[in-house]
Amino acid sequence: MGNPGVTALLAGLAAQVAKVAWAAAVHRRWRPGLFFSNGGMPSSHTATVTALTLLIGRAEGWHSPLASLVIVFSLFVVFEATGLRLEIGQQAQVLNELMDRALAGDPPDRRRLRELVGHTWGEVAGGFAFGAAFTFLWIRAGGGA
Repeated sequence: MGNPGVTALLAGLAAQVAKVAWAAAVHRRWRPGLFFSNGGMPSSHTATVTALTLLIGRAEGWHSPLASLVIVFSLFVVFEATGLRLEIGQQAQVLNELMDRALAGDPPDRRRLRELVGHTWGEVAGGFAFGAAFTFLWIRAGGGA
């Protein structure tokens, strides 16, 4: 049996790589910096907790206390990413626009606020699908719990 935590982290890293590939394929923009960002498609947060939940549920049984804990933790992570962090990103976008207007552009010494910090429900769905597919393929390849 592999380590579910390590496998979940690998799913999250793979989702970060997929985020760069998604931007290149869909938006026709090469943005390697997306690998280090919090928002975008697919949600690596969701991919990570999906993989962890599936692996723990499979290894420990879906009625175990540990599986229950991981499910609650995973739901918290997803709702926090689509709620609070999404709202913070939208507020940062408004503040950046206000500063751009007030300063008639972007002075070189002004630091812009990060706008891509949360996830839409579509990005969460993409992260769920990515995490589930990653976990299925990991188990199929013999590395899973």
